Amino acid sequence: MASAFSVPLSCSLLFTTTFLVLCTLTKATQPPGFILTLVNNCPFTVWPAIQPNAGHPVLERGGFALNSLTHRSFPAPTQHWSGRIWARTGCTYANNRFSCATGDCGSRLECNGLGGSPPATLAQFSLHHGHNDLSSYAVSLVDGFNVPMTVTPHEGKGVCPVVGCRANLLATCPDRLQFRSPPGHGPVVGCKSGCEAFGTDELCCRNHYNSPQTCRASTFSEFFKHACPATFTYAHDSPSLMHECSSPRELKVIFCH
Repeated sequence: MASAFSVPLSCSLLFTTTFLVLCTLTKATQPPGFILTLVNNCPFTVWPAIQPNAGHPVLERGGFALNSLTHRSFPAPTQHWSGRIWARTGCTYANNRFSCATGDCGSRLECNGLGGSPPATLAQFSLHHGHNDLSSYAVSLVDGFNVPMTVTPHEGKGVCPVVGCRANLLATCPDRLQFRSPPGHGPVVGCKSGCEAFGTDELCCRNHYNSPQTCRASTFSEFFKHACPATFTYAHDSPSLMHECSSPRELKVIFCH
């Protein structure tokens, strides 16, 4: 005996088809989530690297190649995440070994959480924090410079400026800060920080100098600050250089301009 609740097969198929169509349309019209985009405007390949802070997941396996005039977008974490992004340059694979002239992370293509060798321009992030879903971002030259870099937020609320360093400091880097590859006679591929070049506690803001009261700008950090005022140039530089943007749809890291 047929149940009082049985439905003819044709009606069941019509309902199923309609439901699937509605689900597809709903999914298609939903706005995309928060994304990170890395853009390479340099006239050469760069190898972006991504390092999470302790306790946060590695994104995109920590690194990849990005050809000139291309970009790569990927979903940002949906929970709080903090870390840094930089470009590696002059990377080669020879004798079963991958290595980069600047920003190298333990001779790996995929850094998988490892940090990079200075000098390197850094973008720093702290995503999804505070009551207003803030995403903080800044560009730092504390570890020196290797490529121009800016961070651009899209569709955020509040004060969401474009920050970074558009200037190519390789052309103006003081002799004592120049980083060459190959060492000694090769072209300038990076501009070292005073700390990296001389290693003193004062320039590195270590020990007695590791506080806002004792860690001060130097003539070397002032070179970077003069060229790129909207960047961190020494360890205890002004915290106001870290900008907070509420619920941006995208954060775009651009290498070279």
